[in-house]
Amino acid sequence: MLVLKFGGTSVGSISNIVNVKNIINDGQKKVVVLSAMSGTTNTLVDISKYIQLGNIEEALLYIDALNEHYNKTVNELLYQSHLIEETNNYVNSIFNSLRAITKELHTELIHNIIVAQGELLSTFIFSRYLLQEDINAQLLPALDFMRIDKNCEPDNFYIKQNLNRILEHTKPSEIYVTQGFISLDAEGNISNLKRGGSDYTATIIGAVLKAKEVQIWTDIDGFHNNDPRFVENTKAISNLSFDESAELAYFGAKILHPQTVMPVRAFNIPVRLKNTMSPESYGTLITNKIHGEGIKAIAAKDSIIAIKIKSERMLQAHGFLKKVFEIFERHETAIDMITTSEVAVSLTIDDDKNLEPIINELEKIAKVEVDDYMSIVCLVGNSIIYHQDTPNLFQVLQDVTVRMISYGGSNNNISLLINTSDKLETLKKLHRYVFEGSKELAKLKADYALS
Repeated sequence: MLVLKFGGTSVGSISNIVNVKNIINDGQKKVVVLSAMSGTTNTLVDISKYIQLGNIEEALLYIDALNEHYNKTVNELLYQSHLIEETNNYVNSIFNSLRAITKELHTELIHNIIVAQGELLSTFIFSRYLLQEDINAQLLPALDFMRIDKNCEPDNFYIKQNLNRILEHTKPSEIYVTQGFISLDAEGNISNLKRGGSDYTATIIGAVLKAKEVQIWTDIDGFHNNDPRFVENTKAISNLSFDESAELAYFGAKILHPQTVMPVRAFNIPVRLKNTMSPESYGTLITNKIHGEGIKAIAAKDSIIAIKIKSERMLQAHGFLKKVFEIFERHETAIDMITTSEVAVSLTIDDDKNLEPIINELEKIAKVEVDDYMSIVCLVGNSIIYHQDTPNLFQVLQDVTVRMISYGGSNNNISLLINTSDKLETLKKLHRYVFEGSKELAKLKADYALS
């Protein structure tokens, strides 16, 4: 059994949907996990915001436009009249439900219901297209087996019991289609695995079914050695370890949800990243195996907030750090980086939702300074902290103000906190040094030897 996940761009047009069909129609038994069609989730989020603001007229305009877009997609993709009628009836029922929701009081549950509709639409349409193409396929509703617990973590026992039960009672098929991203919560209400969660859905399913491989299909040839949106001449990385890929995903590489590899690594189930637009490309294979040492990739994470907490009695005050961490725990805010000195601790967060109450509590025990518009630049590779060329990084960045350094917390990761205004130049400098700079590296080594 294989598990294949296709992102929004992969099912974002008629030609791409046909391409996905061609990719999966190879005779192998598989589960296909789909995201919403590209742009749909953003539009649904906008609809939710308009409802929250009480701007119902604008929300209805967005609903009508999206309804029309989906009807057009159905009529272009399908040609069998009974499937066109069935699918358009389903599509229209979804949008009629959204119109009815505009009359409800906006809550988090209403928001979750709204944003869940994209995956429901894409999977129903795609499953009917497969039937039209005489492909033996069954639609498995994710809300029948996907659930998160009270800590918003996957309820693995529930998922395993229900997914296996459903497969036992479903007509045997070559392809099973299901939704990514969406789930129930511990109380049985519609929830989700947050943005990008379709990747996570795929590996959760892969772990339950002990899949031969989980494939994440998107619009790029796997992990690149730098961010291709900002840096030219980046290249795909053919092989990564689970540890390396997890570091890259957490620190900004958008191709993969940060939690993706966690469910499958214990079972050593490979994760392969592939390009839907170029299926013949190798992509990136993620396994337990380690391939080489040194820096393999660079990633950056924006919207970082740096918090400096100063206490003159820090060393003498037993339990000071515990109090600091308890404040962040109470407000459910994760910490990315942390450094300490004799009288201060500096740390970073990427979620400002509870920043004000956090600062209010911290100011009761220390002096607090807050800086925003920061970015974390992360360099990843097996055992990079021991690599002979790594110390030269700091010479390369001598003109960049580095606010914090995380060096040694992981053998596979060095993280630098910089001003976001310096991010673009930092990525380019590091790329030239690490991946293009044979002459520059030789000069640095010479300068280092003379110093």
